[in-house]
Amino acid sequence: MPLNYQALAGDFVRALRGKRSQVALSRRLRYSTNVVYAWESGRRSPTAATLFAAEARLNPPARDALRNFFASPPSWLAEVSLGTAAGVARLLDEVRGNTPVVELARRTGFSRYAIARWLSGAAEPRLPDFFALFEAASLRLLDFVAMFHDPLTLPSAKRAWQAVQAHRRSAYELPWLPAVSRALELRHYAELPRHVPGWIAEHLGISLEDETRCLAALQESGQIVRKRGRYLPASALSVDTRSDPARERQLKEWWARVGIERLAQGSPGQFSFNVFSVSSSDLERLRDLHQSYFRQMRAIIAASEPAEHVVVANVQLFDLAAIARRKREEGI
Repeated sequence: MPLNYQALAGDFVRALRGKRSQVALSRRLRYSTNVVYAWESGRRSPTAATLFAAEARLNPPARDALRNFFASPPSWLAEVSLGTAAGVARLLDEVRGNTPVVELARRTGFSRYAIARWLSGAAEPRLPDFFALFEAASLRLLDFVAMFHDPLTLPSAKRAWQAVQAHRRSAYELPWLPAVSRALELRHYAELPRHVPGWIAEHLGISLEDETRCLAALQESGQIVRKRGRYLPASALSVDTRSDPARERQLKEWWARVGIERLAQGSPGQFSFNVFSVSSSDLERLRDLHQSYFRQMRAIIAASEPAEHVVVANVQLFDLAAIARRKREEGI
């Protein structure tokens, strides 16, 4: 469901204010007028940097919250404050990866000129514009918001956050669900006169029971609807599973096993490995390269049309000595 970014900005300010009065918070932030009233009512909006500087000042845990957003926190987080134009620019540039400015402009309706200035730090986005661009670049705005305030306490985000959480639970409990969802986008499925039970199962190489359970969960959560005998996507949602590391690890193990099974069955694909020794600095370069590859892959996927294949990409890069090293450090 689409978010109202202006309303979300007002709710975010209201959550920051807490039990303070608008006048008290305005004075605490060293404004001579009741600027907080203007921010909450939508008459004006703070820049993203202004708001995050206030968060860092009034909500100390927020200083470290952003590190939890990234699987591997970028090095610039230790050097640049999010409460500055430069920090906001670095964050937006980080989450957009290799997504072209022209694509971000298409997704948001902002001009390429404005986006380029925000990404360079030459101009500062208002908080609603920051939210809109962050969502277009990452598809994870609500996870970002949750680093600072519980989305269930924000009226403009509550229903969308509940949907994210429901979809996330489905992803944990029904690992085949995203594949079934993507299968409904396939051109060949769209050409069917009506839904054929078992078509998706055969196409993906899964059981009819898995197909049926996933379709039921997708329909119940509002992600798909049935019209004229076929299932159609009703909403697009990117679900990040990193909020529960243990269950996310289970999902990674599950998809790794799927890869092993398909390899054993002689499925065509890229099943390759390379065991090597490198320096610590070059290992970090390889990790950065893998992350860059993954971002580029996501950009290609986002722009790819028509949908003709459902694909799994398992990316692995790990130090064989890491487990032994961790055991030594923990005294095991």
